[in-house]
Amino acid sequence: MKNCSFLLLLLFPFSLFAQTFRPPATPLITIDPYTSVWSFGDQLNGSVTKHWTGKPHSMDGLIRVDGKTYRFMGAPTPEMKTILPTAKQSAYTAKFTTVKPDPNWWYKEGYNISTWKQAPGPFGTKDRNDAMLKGGTEFQQEVWYRREFTLTAAEFEKPTLNIFHYDDVQVFINGVPAFDCAPCFTGDYEFKPISPSARKALKKGKNILAAYCKNGAGPGYIDIGLADEIAPKGADVIQPAKQTGFEMTATKTLYDFEAGPVQLKAAFIAPLLLKDLNLISRPVNYVVYELKSTDGKTHQVEILNAVSGLWAVNDASQKVEGKKETQNGLLMLSLGNTEQKLLGKKGDDVRIDWGRAYLAGNASDVKSAGLGSPGELIKTFSKGGSVNENQDVSSNADAKSMAVVLSEKIGGDVKTLHLMLGYDDGYSVQYFGQNLRPWWNKDGNKTIQAEFKSAENDFAKIIKECESTDEMIFDDALKAGGKQYAELCVLAYRQAISAHKLVADPSGSPLFLSKENFSNGSIGTVDITYPSAPLFLLYNPTLLKGMMEPIFYYSESGKWTKPFAAHDVGTYPLANGQTYGEDMPVEESGNMLTLTYAICKAENNIEFAKKHWKVLSIWANYLKKEGFDPANQLCTDDFAGHLARNANLSIKAIMGLASYAKMAEQLGETKEAAEVNALVKDFAQKWMQLADSGDHYALTFDNKNSWSQKYNIVWDELLKLNVFPKTVAEKEIKYYLTKQKPFGLPLDSRKTYTKSDWIIWTATLATNQQDFEALVKPVYKYAMETPDRIPLSDWHETVNGKSVGFRARSVVSGYWMKVLGERWK
Repeated sequence: MKNCSFLLLLLFPFSLFAQTFRPPATPLITIDPYTSVWSFGDQLNGSVTKHWTGKPHSMDGLIRVDGKTYRFMGAPTPEMKTILPTAKQSAYTAKFTTVKPDPNWWYKEGYNISTWKQAPGPFGTKDRNDAMLKGGTEFQQEVWYRREFTLTAAEFEKPTLNIFHYDDVQVFINGVPAFDCAPCFTGDYEFKPISPSARKALKKGKNILAAYCKNGAGPGYIDIGLADEIAPKGADVIQPAKQTGFEMTATKTLYDFEAGPVQLKAAFIAPLLLKDLNLISRPVNYVVYELKSTDGKTHQVEILNAVSGLWAVNDASQKVEGKKETQNGLLMLSLGNTEQKLLGKKGDDVRIDWGRAYLAGNASDVKSAGLGSPGELIKTFSKGGSVNENQDVSSNADAKSMAVVLSEKIGGDVKTLHLMLGYDDGYSVQYFGQNLRPWWNKDGNKTIQAEFKSAENDFAKIIKECESTDEMIFDDALKAGGKQYAELCVLAYRQAISAHKLVADPSGSPLFLSKENFSNGSIGTVDITYPSAPLFLLYNPTLLKGMMEPIFYYSESGKWTKPFAAHDVGTYPLANGQTYGEDMPVEESGNMLTLTYAICKAENNIEFAKKHWKVLSIWANYLKKEGFDPANQLCTDDFAGHLARNANLSIKAIMGLASYAKMAEQLGETKEAAEVNALVKDFAQKWMQLADSGDHYALTFDNKNSWSQKYNIVWDELLKLNVFPKTVAEKEIKYYLTKQKPFGLPLDSRKTYTKSDWIIWTATLATNQQDFEALVKPVYKYAMETPDRIPLSDWHETVNGKSVGFRARSVVSGYWMKVLGERWK
């Protein structure tokens, strides 16, 4: 225990935000793409804590004051009792059709389905080649199916869908709309609420579940069951602590609670300090508790912090086993999968199932610690203020937790206690056939126990450094773009960094590999690196170089032989070569050229370009021929589909070539620089003629009745390329301000959805603060009011603020473009 009064101001500073600051989800533990745990609501004790993907990754927090127990973190896990099994649980058949039926009747009981086929579920597209579709039925783009089932009784507590749908879905129960989600998808089975009218429609005897699924792109899939959500009752019910305050800084999430006569402050701290590669890589976060009596009396207080075995598995059915050890004055508990298949899974909606999750504390502060079922640990704590030191046996991950109990007498003075949580993955990624360790253990001579000890020894120092980082991030953004903009940057900070993994390549140089979260799971994607760049250009360009080096190596090694940059280097965590199904030649080549010059500017030398000049020249030569008037191809906005003659993509090629010319000048390649500068000048003049639509510039050269955000032009001012006259950006900004919707500026004229990172880039083109803030304000409204309680999505609808797709992605570090622009002025 530490009675450190100086921590009070560091951990709980004067509030940065008004009560209107409401994140869509709140980061609690953020280490890397696998160890990332969030609260998906306003109240920390209002719901089960979850992995960023939405799967339960439970942390339970309880405080016992003079024998009375309150819950401040997590929620009791309800029992999900199966009503109707999914195909994953039990085989079934259903009637289906892929020919559009009557839209008003197909889901109702009397509709004639005699021409429909009978087939086993689930239903999926041909490219859904995972084990879940084996034995199921294929469809192409759309499927309608009906499944009859019989209930012996219809008295349920809270009927809920157990559904896996990819993409859009409509569900009906006995002809009543039960669930409708478009555009959206799930990456796995999730429990989703049913409409109240559909709950009432369930009846004893024969029932009909009808579903429609439309697959837009990627592997389509639909499977639906029903479950009854049964909440804990009786002795299992513990009174919630009253949450009285919430704050958030770049590195900390802070909550205030009242637990009877004791005030509890809980801080979740991720020391993601961009200048310190060792701290970014160290897989340890802090949970800090500050306690004070509010009635002038002394109270006996115990705090339980429990972590579920789900942290160490991909699926709840996998088994975990626990360990307890004491080393160097630390009490350490850990849980790990009983089957350690190192780097055995790859993909998007996938959680780590090798390595071990850790919960540790100073042994002198720990009253008791144990491993067991979550319910038993909580019940034992609530009854006696401790947990059993029981012998561990392996069990399903959702039936096993590890728990530490801290104890202290609390009076009028503030007292501080803390614990540490972390994860040791052993090896983090596979890089062109070689397994790489995390940066903190790149030489293989360190232990996780020693890292925890260092984290404990450095605790006070790290808290101060986190506070300095918090002030820097907020103040820099506030000065550049105002309060709402600064709050967006704070919201994005931990998400942006923890969507990467820092490792060392075989030569010992840092690689900072991104995971394309809730998109396709790619690793080291160039068009994820590109929008992510501003934060790292500002505070540590080494990390941006670590994002780009895999793409350079891929070409320079001869493993990638095409004359343009690759899209990615694999599917996380296997970086063995591009797995995305289609190239984006202009997009990725332009990205790599522009970012290389941006790094040279940030570092004030040309060494990075010199190192990779040969392959940069190959990519530049490609853009000279193919970049100005792009053929029908994808760009970073690939979800919008292919597009020929894309004016914004043309700008990207022009910016890339202009950057290349600047680098050539600095490398003494004067002839090449002059030739490329002349070509860029010619391209710019042609671009303004071909894209001109009077009061704005078009989406494509051949459609003057279209428009799009020209966010790529932001580099012209930042890098002092001097390609386009300032009137181009000025005309665009004036036009954009007429096209705004309640939740932001649409990406282009094709749809009403948008990308918030691109809006910030676009807003940075504004020449006055008023226009910048006018474009940012709807993005802030989206972030604070979106109905989707998930880690911040960068792809949302501007008419209603709903997420379209993506979440927890690193591209939100693109929000720092305005700060970068002000810094480089």
